[in-house]
Amino acid sequence: MLVSVDALHRLLGAGSCLLVDCRFDLLQPQNGLQSYLDGHIPQAVYAHLNHHLSSEITPQSGRHPLPTADDFASFLASTGWQKSKLLIAYDGGNNAFSVRLWGLMRYFGLPAALLDGGMEAWISAGLPLQIGTARTEAGERPELTPNHNLTVSAEEILSQMGELTLIDARAPERFSGATEPLDSKSGHIPGALNRPMGLNLNAQGQFKSPQQLSEEFGMLLDDIGPRKVVHYCGSGVTACHNAFAMELAGLGTSQIYPGSWSEWIKDPSRPIETSV
Repeated sequence: MLVSVDALHRLLGAGSCLLVDCRFDLLQPQNGLQSYLDGHIPQAVYAHLNHHLSSEITPQSGRHPLPTADDFASFLASTGWQKSKLLIAYDGGNNAFSVRLWGLMRYFGLPAALLDGGMEAWISAGLPLQIGTARTEAGERPELTPNHNLTVSAEEILSQMGELTLIDARAPERFSGATEPLDSKSGHIPGALNRPMGLNLNAQGQFKSPQQLSEEFGMLLDDIGPRKVVHYCGSGVTACHNAFAMELAGLGTSQIYPGSWSEWIKDPSRPIETSV
């Protein structure tokens, strides 16, 4: 699930992985691709959050709806992906965006890993960068089937209020409703717990040890099993960070509410809670 810089360097040398750069800026969506063109880890292809890892926004959806199986299969084919190579995703450092690609691979039943510390760790290790685009050869288009047991809809949350444990990955000030820089309403889904995704990382921006993550999630969840846990965030992206951390900790497979807060607030009948 998690690959170090040294391990990635060896895998790239052996030609046994597909590396995907997922850098992105929510406020300036063009910046991620430009950063990639200015310099990326050699052999990496680029995945744009809006264009490759999401589908079109609708009046009822959140900001980053899941891509269809057909569209995601087309994206994988365009990268040259093949089952014999491990897909490894990275972003600027904290895996806030690359974890979306991990989540999609999991959703479609495919293995994937993250580069621990991302681009920041690679640069800190003094390793070289590549400018421009990596040369790729399109591969065969895979047949994909989504695992709907890994996701939960707004309707399912409403019908199971009090039965599911919701974990919100947003910053505390957004969870409380004190501020909301991206969406039209502030607050959180009633009864949700707040675990900002940054709590999964150490001071160097790398994931905490599985033991530490297990202890922290254990204190948050008590005896609640992973199948009763549903992660959400602003648009279903950083929700994957907490899901990844739970799996890394050996706590099992939890679920994600893909529409998240930006979808929840589209229907005025859905309840909202604040703590300010």
